[in-house]
Amino acid sequence: MEEKLITLFHTYESVAYLISIAINIVISILGVVPSVFLTAANLVVFGFWKGTFLSFVGEAVGAIVSFMLYRKGFRKLSETKWFSYPKVKRLLEAEGVEAFSLVLSLRLLPFVPSGLVTFVAAIGHTSLLIFIIASSLGKLPALLLEAYSVYQVMNWTWQGKVISTLLSVFLFIFTWKKITRKKA
Repeated sequence: MEEKLITLFHTYESVAYLISIAINIVISILGVVPSVFLTAANLVVFGFWKGTFLSFVGEAVGAIVSFMLYRKGFRKLSETKWFSYPKVKRLLEAEGVEAFSLVLSLRLLPFVPSGLVTFVAAIGHTSLLIFIIASSLGKLPALLLEAYSVYQVMNWTWQGKVISTLLSVFLFIFTWKKITRKKA
């Protein structure tokens, strides 16, 4: 997928920035597609800093568009039984400083799906302005870490090798636990 994006960006060089942002918006709306392959393509085509900045802008704009679409289309879902879990309910009912803190902290956690945070904040009481600020501030360090990791792995530096090794060990342990749990 990354190679196809790189080819697309080179083919349409004059609008490559806009294409990247549009793809990021689609990824954000879908909510479950990882953006790491787009970040990698941005880094290859535009360089580390421009590619990272472009990925940040795309993810921030994508989160805003997703928030507005989810708010319009799914607001009534907040009243269903699915969202009665205490932690989810807390984000649904959060406003002001609490909403800001929750969205910011959830954006900083790499294992919390970005689409889920956007969705729950959108159907809850979080205002658009608070969401934009908290989401963007939270995405910045997470995206810098993602871009750095992808860049190191792509260039196969010693840091990239360490990242790949740790990721492999984590996936092995995760898979091993899943397999042994099913047998028990």
